[in-house]
Amino acid sequence: MIDVRPLTLEDLAVVDDELPLNRLDQWRLEGSTFLIAWDGALPLGHAHLAWEGTKLGVPEIQDVFVAEDARRRGVATALTDAAEMEARARGHDRISLSVGTGNFAAHALYERLGFENAGLEPEPEHVHGTITLRGKPLEVDDTLVYLVKRLG
Repeated sequence: MIDVRPLTLEDLAVVDDELPLNRLDQWRLEGSTFLIAWDGALPLGHAHLAWEGTKLGVPEIQDVFVAEDARRRGVATALTDAAEMEARARGHDRISLSVGTGNFAAHALYERLGFENAGLEPEPEHVHGTITLRGKPLEVDDTLVYLVKRLG
């Protein structure tokens, strides 16, 4: 059974050994939420949930990652469901995310989960340049579609 809960300082060393917590600096500084999917004591995946400063001005699920040997087991769905519950609990009525135009599996998953194209202009959005993750520069070149979901 997959258990999803927010990352705690007590779990940080174990999770950081197993998963690429690329947005760890943001979590430490911005008060965002890292959701971790667990199978017992083993972390299977994560999703970063940004509360402010997002493209659509609503909570945004970012940096979803599932360990290769845990894929196709419902981990991304469990992480997304948990993010939606967190957003609802904080009084939000929508949640968003972006997905690369070439990531067909993720796009299909999020559509199945009720996400719709946010209709941003220009759509899709080309992002490129250097970003900093965990103090290290990373070149990015991706084309993103923003999706949004109303929370019932």
